[in-house]
Amino acid sequence: MDIQHILTKLGITELNEMQQHAVEAITGSDGDVVLLSPTGTGKTLAYLLPLVQLIEPSQQGEVQALVVTPGRELALQSDQVLKSMGCGLRSTACYGGRPAMDEHRVLKEVHPQIVFGTPGRLNDHLDKNNISRYHIRYLVIDEFDKCLEMGFQAEMQKLIKSLPGLERRILLSATNAEQIPQFVNMSKKGTLIDFLPEEEQTSPRVTLYTVASPQKDKLDTLRQLLLSVGDESSIVFLNYRDSVERVNDYLRHQGFTTSYFHGGLEQRQREDMLYKFSNGSANVLVATDLASRGLDIPNIQNIIHYHLPESEDGYIHRVGRTARWDATGRTFFILNSEEHIPDYVEGEPVAYTDLDCKQAEPPLPRMSTLYIGKGKKDKLSKGDIVGFLCKKGALEPAEIGRIDVKDRYAYASVSREKVQQVLRLTKGEKIKGVRTIIEPVK
Repeated sequence: MDIQHILTKLGITELNEMQQHAVEAITGSDGDVVLLSPTGTGKTLAYLLPLVQLIEPSQQGEVQALVVTPGRELALQSDQVLKSMGCGLRSTACYGGRPAMDEHRVLKEVHPQIVFGTPGRLNDHLDKNNISRYHIRYLVIDEFDKCLEMGFQAEMQKLIKSLPGLERRILLSATNAEQIPQFVNMSKKGTLIDFLPEEEQTSPRVTLYTVASPQKDKLDTLRQLLLSVGDESSIVFLNYRDSVERVNDYLRHQGFTTSYFHGGLEQRQREDMLYKFSNGSANVLVATDLASRGLDIPNIQNIIHYHLPESEDGYIHRVGRTARWDATGRTFFILNSEEHIPDYVEGEPVAYTDLDCKQAEPPLPRMSTLYIGKGKKDKLSKGDIVGFLCKKGALEPAEIGRIDVKDRYAYASVSREKVQQVLRLTKGEKIKGVRTIIEPVK
């Protein structure tokens, strides 16, 4: 059933702007979608209308979509909205506070294609095979800011990990999230739809600076600026992929330890670069605006606009990388003689006058990142890696930083001063009885 027929049945003349954007984003791509819009604007219909178009009618008896809600009321309400659409799809709501056995009987009778429910109850049904996990392609998390609060974290993580065929995630919230969850793939095809009213353009905890570049080419001015901020974590934003690579190559030649990030990199490269930066193995990230949205990178202190943002929205998302939570941050506009601060920038930037710093050499980061060629599918855990690095690599626990174990590989940050020692001592050694690649991420 097409969308217009459903709207006619509901007595709705046309969708509002937010709903139009949501329908286009969900039906027009195969990536994840995050929708931010105030309460009462019709977010339930905004995701249900496109979702019913994605459900495969030939899979009559299988659950294809889970809609996760923080409470039973929203689960019931959303289920009723779907039923009122009259689109012919079967659904039910599952939630705590009533016997799971009763819901199991309903699941067997209804054979729903969409199930609405709370995280704990959905996990219960999946664990008991009351809901088959193998045909679920779509996961909607309504009020995801609440679903991902501490009380739900473990349940949500378990739920997401238990869906082997999951293809897309749709997240909705009426409040601005400080971070988009890591399991949302915003770095590749993800779309953020933000209809929240903006009370202020950027955080008042961000100080704005202008940096004058005597030359049209700003490379030397950028070098001086980065020297002046020392070992603080900084993102340098540019508008083009080739510019990112040019600036990154220059900074590395000057002795800076950098990561770089743009849409032309392979997925493994993207993960390497972001992991290096986020775990303190690189002080500088050189990136396009792809790094301004949805990436979980903590503790950014400086945002540097090597190229001016192409829009106000782009500016807001860039600066939104810093001064998160209660932290402070700085943003710098590097301007040559032909450039000026865009009119949309609110506030009065001050001239930055500390370029003539005494530090002649770029500061080295405290950590380095190792790539390990085994992961969860090989029964490798964080504890296994810590034990291996301490026993075989002769490291102290304090010399080991963040460890992330993926399905087929892992990253570990270790003290930069000890990385060569680790590589030498672990060469040819086995981890959990298996030899594997261990190499630095460059």
